[in-house]
Amino acid sequence: VTCFFLFLFDIPKFLADWLVFFFAFAESEEKIENFTGAGHKFRSVCRFSPLRFGPKTSGKVVLGAGARSGSVIAVAVGTMADEAPTGSGKSGAPSKKRKYKVIIIGAGMAGLSSANHLAKNGCTDFAILEARNRVGGRIIGIDMGTQKVELGANWIHGVLGNPMFELAMQHGLISIINIPKPHKVVAATEDGRQVPFQTLQEIYEAYVCFLRRCEEYFLCQYLPPPDIHSVGEHINLEAELYLNNVDDQKEKHLKKLIFECLLKRETCITGCHNMDEIDLLELGSYTELQGGNIVLPTGYSSILKPLCDTLPRENIVLSCPVKTIHWKRKAGRAHSGNNNSDTILEEDEEELDSDDSDKTVTEVPIGGKPASAATASTSDTNENSFKHYTSNVQLECDDGTVYEADHVICTLPLGVLKEHGRTMFVPSLPVYKMESIDALLYGTVDKIFLEYDRPFLNAKISEIMFLWEQVEPEPDADQDEYLKANWFKKIYSFSKVSDTLLLGWISGREAEYMETISHEVVAEKCTEILRKFLKDPFIPKPKRCVCTSWHKQPYSCGSYTAIAVGASQDDIENIAQPMYSSPHQSKPSVLFAGEHTHSNFYSTVHGAYLSGRTAAQILLTPDSPQEIVMESDSSDLSSWIQGIALE
Repeated sequence: VTCFFLFLFDIPKFLADWLVFFFAFAESEEKIENFTGAGHKFRSVCRFSPLRFGPKTSGKVVLGAGARSGSVIAVAVGTMADEAPTGSGKSGAPSKKRKYKVIIIGAGMAGLSSANHLAKNGCTDFAILEARNRVGGRIIGIDMGTQKVELGANWIHGVLGNPMFELAMQHGLISIINIPKPHKVVAATEDGRQVPFQTLQEIYEAYVCFLRRCEEYFLCQYLPPPDIHSVGEHINLEAELYLNNVDDQKEKHLKKLIFECLLKRETCITGCHNMDEIDLLELGSYTELQGGNIVLPTGYSSILKPLCDTLPRENIVLSCPVKTIHWKRKAGRAHSGNNNSDTILEEDEEELDSDDSDKTVTEVPIGGKPASAATASTSDTNENSFKHYTSNVQLECDDGTVYEADHVICTLPLGVLKEHGRTMFVPSLPVYKMESIDALLYGTVDKIFLEYDRPFLNAKISEIMFLWEQVEPEPDADQDEYLKANWFKKIYSFSKVSDTLLLGWISGREAEYMETISHEVVAEKCTEILRKFLKDPFIPKPKRCVCTSWHKQPYSCGSYTAIAVGASQDDIENIAQPMYSSPHQSKPSVLFAGEHTHSNFYSTVHGAYLSGRTAAQILLTPDSPQEIVMESDSSDLSSWIQGIALE
C-alpha cells in the first residue's frame, strides 16, 4: 500500500531512490566479501552468514565477512600524521583572534562534525585547534602507484541511518554501478600445504557460531560458564570441546590452527592484543547498521572535502597542539578588574577547593551574581566584541598561545586521554571519568602495504591466510626478545588491493614492535612469509613498503576503542559526560566527542560523527529558564524534613 501511494505522488523520485538503495546495497554486499580483511565488524550479515561460493566456473569459496573501518587507523611510513599534506583542510591566513564562543579541539571526524553542525545553525564564532598540519585525524589516504589507499578508515558501515552514507550520497561519492569480482581465499600452513576447502568452511561456520553466542550474552539474561569472563576464553572453550570430537590428530591440529588464525583476525577487528582482553558480556554492545559495508571509489578521505568546504578558512588552526585546558573558574575574594564579582586567585585554589576531584562545580558566585571572566590579553576590538563572554575555559597551546572560550568540545582520542588526561586538564578530570578512561581498551592495529612492479600472485587468488604454528613465550622469557623473534606471526593474511598491491594487518604488541623497526626489515620479513606459505622462492621483493604507526603517533597513541574485561558501556557514557565549571551554567564548559564517547557505535567513523553533532547540539539548544535558588536556614530545613516524615 505504501509503495502504491508513493508511486501515485512521486513516481520518478521513488524510482530514483529505490535504484540508488538497490545498487548501493548490492555494492555493499560485494565489498563485505573479503573473508579475512581486518577491520571487519559487520557481524549480523557477514560473520554469521554461511560461506558463499564464487562463480560456478571456479567452484571456489567466497567467505562472507564485513569490514569495520571507522577506527582501523594508520599513518603512512615516511608520511606521518603530523607531516601529511593538509589535503582538503582549510587553513587560510592565521587569525589573530584568541577568544571564541566555542573552541573545538581536534579536526578529526568528531571535530569537523561539531563545526559543521554549529555553522549550519548560524554559529560561526568557533575555532578548531588541530595538532597535526592536516584535517581528518584517523582518516588519511595516499597514492600508491595508480591506486588510492586508505591508511585509516576504509569502509562506511551500513546504509540505513548512517550519516556517512547519507553524506557520501549527497556529494556523489558513491558509485551505484557495481561489477562483482570473484574472490578466492587460500589458507596454507608453514610448510606450504593448502587447507582443503571443506575443512576451512567447517571451522569458519563453527567459529561464527561460537562468536554469535558470545554476542548474545549482552542481549540475554543468562550468564556464561563460571570463570569465563572474556571473548577469548569463551571461544577457546567452545573450540576445545568441538575439537575433542575429532579423532585424527593431524586433522585436529589443522583445525586448531584455523581457529587460532580467526582469533588473530578478531584482534584486528576489535582493536586489541588478545581476545582474552575483551569483555564477554559487552561484546554485543556494538550496534550494526543494516546495508553492508561500502568502499568509496575515491577513498574514505574524499569525504573530508565536503565537510571542510562549509567551514570558514580562518576557523581552522592547524599545527596547534593544546597543552593545558583550564576548565574551572574559581571564586573568592580577589577583586577582578572593573567587575563587581570576586574570584579566587589560582594560588588560593588549594585552600578552598576540595580534594574530591569528583566535585565538578567549584564556583561560588558572590552576591548572587555570576563570577567574572578571567582577563586575557586581547585587542580592543575583541574586548568590545566579547563583552558578554564568561571565558569559562582557557587553553594553553604548545607555542604559548592562549585561547579563551565559553565552551570547549574536546575530541582528543581515547589514547591521548589515557596518556595525558591526568595532566592536561586543570583541575584534573573527575575521578570517575579517569577511571573510565583507564578501564576502556585502546589497542593498536596497523596496516602493511606491499607494492610490486608486476603481478606474481595467481590471478584467481585474492587472499592468502597464514596458519602459523603458535609459539608461546616462556614465563620468564624476555618480552622484547620474544617479539623480535615472533612479531610477524601476528600477520594472519595478505589480501589483494590490486594485482600489484598487497595488504596485511597486524595488531597488539606485535604491531607496536613493528613500528620500531625499519620498513626494509618489514618488507624482507613479509617476502620470507609469502615465499614460505606459497612455496615459491622466486616471489620478488616489493619495490615499496608502506607501514602504519598509530601507536607511536603522539596525537593518536593507538587505533580505536574496545570494551576491556571489567569495563562496560557505562564507562563510555562516563567519558561522554560534559563538565560544568559553575553551578549557574545552563550549558557545560567542556564537552567530549569522538568514537570513544558513543556507547553503541564506538570504534567507527559514524560514531565519531554522531558524537560531534550531539555535542554541538547541546550548545545550540536554547537556554532553559534560570534556576531560582532559595536559601533557608538549618532550622527551617529541619522543620520541613520533620514535616515530611510526619506525613
